[in-house]
Amino acid sequence: MNHEALISLAVYFVLMLGIGLYAYRKSTSDVSEYMLGGRQLHPAVGALSAGASDMSGWMLMGLPGAVFVSGFSAAWIAVGLVIGAYLNYLFVAPRLRVYTEMADDAITIPDFFEKRFHDKSRALRVLSSVVIVIFFTLYTSAGVVAGGKLFEASFGLDYQLGLFLTAGVVVAYTLFGGFLAVSLTDFVQGCIMFVALVLVPVVAISAVGGFDATQAEVLASPAASVPDAPSRANFFNWFQGLSVIGIISAASWGLGYFGQPHIIVRFMAIRTLKDIATARYIGMSWMIVTVIGAVAVGVTGVAYVNEHNLNSELTDPETIFILFSQVLFHPLISGFLLAAILAAIMSTISSQLLVSSSSLTEDFYKTFLRKEASQTELVAVGRISVLVVSLVAIGLAFDRSSNILSLVGNAWAGFGAAFGPIILLSLYWRGLTRDGALAGMVVGAVTVLFWLYAPIEIDGKSLSDILYEIVPGFVLSGVAAIVVSIVGRDVLPHVLHRFGEMEKAMEEGSK
Repeated sequence: MNHEALISLAVYFVLMLGIGLYAYRKSTSDVSEYMLGGRQLHPAVGALSAGASDMSGWMLMGLPGAVFVSGFSAAWIAVGLVIGAYLNYLFVAPRLRVYTEMADDAITIPDFFEKRFHDKSRALRVLSSVVIVIFFTLYTSAGVVAGGKLFEASFGLDYQLGLFLTAGVVVAYTLFGGFLAVSLTDFVQGCIMFVALVLVPVVAISAVGGFDATQAEVLASPAASVPDAPSRANFFNWFQGLSVIGIISAASWGLGYFGQPHIIVRFMAIRTLKDIATARYIGMSWMIVTVIGAVAVGVTGVAYVNEHNLNSELTDPETIFILFSQVLFHPLISGFLLAAILAAIMSTISSQLLVSSSSLTEDFYKTFLRKEASQTELVAVGRISVLVVSLVAIGLAFDRSSNILSLVGNAWAGFGAAFGPIILLSLYWRGLTRDGALAGMVVGAVTVLFWLYAPIEIDGKSLSDILYEIVPGFVLSGVAAIVVSIVGRDVLPHVLHRFGEMEKAMEEGSK
């Protein structure tokens, strides 16, 4: 790696740490500011922060790698995500912004659940907190894996050293700067990702000789050098090797949006209800461009690798973006593009660390250990929680063979199935009870885990290979929540009254 590229990366690291210092001085005086930025997030910052924290390393590594191996049939995931993100902005964002503030200023999802259902047993808070900590630790480890692969492929550094370098900078600005630091760094990182995912495919297509030449090279190239990789003859066929169940399985990634705490917490923090629509326009425009760019990187990667006989050098398809940054650009630009990958990785890790920290602080420490803890003490506990979760995630990421897209997919399904139906029902159905919400969470999480780890095979394939686990998890979670709520019809009057107050506030806020 050239010194110029190292300079670009160093500038990026200094910028991130500088933002963390600014946020530390501006908004970490109490736990609400540290965890939610005082609900004063600008819509543009909220939109790009949600997008950057959503896409993570899989956007620049996982998705291009999947398209490189399987062709357009792998892009159904992107289609499902775009649709799911739009529906999330449309149906969840406005109501969640109003309802969480009305629910005694709930600043975490478990906090909202407890106050929404007036749950004095604390069962909802505890269960949802456990789900958050478990699945986010797994999710965070996926980001750390991506960082390790980046430093190994780009700098020739030891994979494990890359894990610590990636996590170290993220922990520094997240631990000290809190939510504002995470959101502002996400905004900058989102801008970097946008530029990179427009620049790289455009330059790569030009290097191959244009669209027609790119298509011809792709069709003439051999299958990817990974087990069971399909031929390139049907590379541009959206339905290659896919059944109806396969398409549903890939597109169903969009269902996960309704239950991702690190994304929907941005909606809670945007300063006004009217700003939600602005955030939706900005966020969806950003997402559509970047997703198309990521798919294009995978496509042009096949053409370029075949044209220059680089198949033997590209041992990991998930590093195709890294290869492009090294062979097509000046070292200074190469450093910027590698910073884009780090931006994608770090934005998600920081968001996940903060949500895990807020859950451990608000939903465990304050609720069960120190009810009278001062704001200063809670902020300190939040910072310690960031450090602890990051260390556990690093430990899980030590397995060099971990697949980024697979790790992300497992955690994404866990959140989507456990929280998605409950979030939607809690915002739109008065009849949902506490017991219904509990049943839905348990059934959703257990179904995902069963689908992943049950020793059951059909025609030699595991359940998760046949159908993405979020589909049965989401459906059964919703069914369980509805059935249990209807069977136990004793919906408390004060819950209905509280919900009515929230709906009234929603109507007034939209005027």
